[in-house]
Amino acid sequence: MKKSLMPYVAKCVSSDQLLSAKRKAFALKRVLFRQTPTLDIFLKPDDPYSYLLVQALKQFIPRFSINVRYHVFQNVNPEMFPKMEMWRQYSRYDAAQLATLYGFHFPKNSQQPNKGEHVVKQLACELVNIETDADFLTKADHLMHTFWFQSQPPTPNMAASQKATLHLTQNETLLAKKGHYLGAMINFEGEWYWGVDRLDHLENRLIDTGLARQPREQIHFNKTYAQFCQRPPNQTPAKQGISQQPLVLYWSARSPYSYIGLEQATKLAKYYHIPLVIKPVLPMMMRGMHVPETKKMYIFLDTKREARKLGIPYGFVADPLGAAVERCYALVEYAQSENKLHQFLLSFARGVNAEGIRAETDSGLKKIVTRCGLDWSVAKSKLSDRHWQNWAQDNLDEMLLMGCWGVPSIRYGNTHFWGQDRFGMIENAIRKELETKCILRTG
Repeated sequence: MKKSLMPYVAKCVSSDQLLSAKRKAFALKRVLFRQTPTLDIFLKPDDPYSYLLVQALKQFIPRFSINVRYHVFQNVNPEMFPKMEMWRQYSRYDAAQLATLYGFHFPKNSQQPNKGEHVVKQLACELVNIETDADFLTKADHLMHTFWFQSQPPTPNMAASQKATLHLTQNETLLAKKGHYLGAMINFEGEWYWGVDRLDHLENRLIDTGLARQPREQIHFNKTYAQFCQRPPNQTPAKQGISQQPLVLYWSARSPYSYIGLEQATKLAKYYHIPLVIKPVLPMMMRGMHVPETKKMYIFLDTKREARKLGIPYGFVADPLGAAVERCYALVEYAQSENKLHQFLLSFARGVNAEGIRAETDSGLKKIVTRCGLDWSVAKSKLSDRHWQNWAQDNLDEMLLMGCWGVPSIRYGNTHFWGQDRFGMIENAIRKELETKCILRTG
């Protein structure tokens, strides 16, 4: 009974009607208590995304009539980061690419510092001691720039260290109490916005709330997706006779971000006439990795707004964790043999993420299978197959070797990213390579 009800609960929790009601309630409370609209911003000093966010906020804050509270913290809950060291390495790589896109400062991989914990702690103390200063962003930008670009550590200030350490701990507690775990987070009236990547959602909300200083304010932080598959593909492999390098997608049947990633990868490959290779891996929770409830809820609601932005239906979710994932993977080779793998995976992903189809049942999986042109009687005979465990592990090993541990991860040539919000940057790599090869052929 519980499994049959959960898709409807998910649909309600993620509905636009409930979101609108929550926002109206916060707005009414603000008016009744004469409160100023306030952003609570949580920054982690050695987090690359926090440094980029500080630079973005220098442009962002003056555009809106809002109050700002900064909260600097140092430690994170390791339970939220199952591959902490890989996350650290990848975040630096990713931040360097994102900085280039937006024209921010961040060192290239070969120039990044490897400073000890005492230096990080001192930077945290310096920042937490100035977090109420009116010019905090300017000072923070300077301190973090020094940390990331210069070799010498800041001068210790031991007198203020004890008080600052207590303040850092209080901010960590506040972040957890409000319901989050990451650095570079902004909380506004019950909703969270992560780093530069989610500023577009906050811009939209503040504009809709009437808090923009200019009457025709526009979205600025949308460069990762605004032109996705919008620019004419003047050079494509098919037209130019160029070898067709594939777009590779590491994908999980359970991951909501993978669902969006599959939709975007399909669109991108079709637009540029390049092959799409999908490599399924086991979901994190089926790999023995724990995902706390706080993290699950944030991912669920964040996926909803990302899907809404991209025009992709999401929210009527029948969680396929366990048997449904295994049944999906058991049919991968059959679908591939019929040249219908992409259609089958899209049918599955849409079914469990947007249509409430329970793929652990025969009736649910039959609908997923038959509507993409596969034979249910053949498919049903293959559901006990376990050969998929071998290739799923091979795909995972390949993804980990690339420096990514989560899905969706995407690769085109030597360029790779983790996350469904990086397809626009993969598109840039595709365009750059195709243009280069075209020039070499005609030159």
